[in-house]
Amino acid sequence: MKKILPVFLVLLFAALLAAGCTASPGGAPKQNTAQAGALTVKVLDVGQGDAILIRTPEQTIFIDTGDLDEHPKLEAALKKENIKTVDKLIITHPHADHLGGASVIFKNCEVKAVYDNGEPATAKFYREYLKTIKAKNIPYKALVDGDVLDFGGGVSFRVLSPTAQMVKDGGKKNGKPNLNINSIVGRLVFGDFSMLFTGDAEKETENGILSRHSAPDLKSLVLKSPHHGSKTSSTAAFIKAVAPEAAAISCGAGNDYGHPHKEILDRYGKFNIKVYRTDEMGTIALTSDGKTYSIKGEK
Repeated sequence: MKKILPVFLVLLFAALLAAGCTASPGGAPKQNTAQAGALTVKVLDVGQGDAILIRTPEQTIFIDTGDLDEHPKLEAALKKENIKTVDKLIITHPHADHLGGASVIFKNCEVKAVYDNGEPATAKFYREYLKTIKAKNIPYKALVDGDVLDFGGGVSFRVLSPTAQMVKDGGKKNGKPNLNINSIVGRLVFGDFSMLFTGDAEKETENGILSRHSAPDLKSLVLKSPHHGSKTSSTAAFIKAVAPEAAAISCGAGNDYGHPHKEILDRYGKFNIKVYRTDEMGTIALTSDGKTYSIKGEK
């Protein structure tokens, strides 16, 4: 019996390994990153705002965090996706519907690095965001045109806007301050797959990008629709240069702004762009192996 039991245990252990059974310390499930060789992008359904979860085989990234009054939706998403660590938190600009959920991320996750456009704001939630970064001693960097971030697993993110001078001058539209203008715009590349992230970029932002970059720098299979599908953005020239096959629009059902605007939906239609909307489809989930990609709604 003394010899049989150890042999039995060895065989049992070998069987478990063969079946791929693993556990983290204490039996708690490990945080999921993308499957080996895969990329996942989820435009989360957080109402009228942006919160985008990106997973590569090596990192977990958030681009924006939703609005102040949508914390429960973001908390539910973190729990559902089992997010405990955020390798990179990118805030495209300091409006509440993009930065408002940062406190939820800081509270529930270990954040390893924070990036934004470096443009200050006066709102209380922005001041609290800066205080938290300092208190937690989180590495911070303001991104400008030309910066490239390594998302791990062969996934890169190249910043196309704003320039350092744009931030220095402050975002303005018709001579008035406008935080949307200096939104971070960046192109993610994974093998043959590409996706353009745009924050709330407006036509002034788009025109600046077109003046500084050639079409190959912009062309992307998928576009995160600028400014929730607003008519302030998605000019015909910009859409022609990006030439996306699909567009993801993050907006709240019955929102007060009328997003997405009909003329933008019509424009996308003229360019034969397939539209995916969080207000109709819930969270928009994209997966890619670097060669092909698929998109579906999770509602």
